[in-house]
Amino acid sequence: MAEKHRYADLDDGALIDQVRESKDELFKLRFQLATGQLTNYSRIGQVRKDIARLETELRAREIAAAEALIEENA
Repeated sequence: MAEKHRYADLDDGALIDQVRESKDELFKLRFQLATGQLTNYSRIGQVRKDIARLETELRAREIAAAEALIEENA
């Protein structure tokens, strides 16, 4: 639950940067897996879940902004 609060406190730019960094980390982890150098296999799942949490927060903000725009025009 602490993760949700941490991501909710970030602004949109920071969330996008965090998604980009996490996707880069996931790419590197997959490369290590393919070459047999990965030692912590559970890290792949953790990074995937972090990316999902970040993208969920971005999407929730996008929906909230769209709803505010609709209410503003109504």
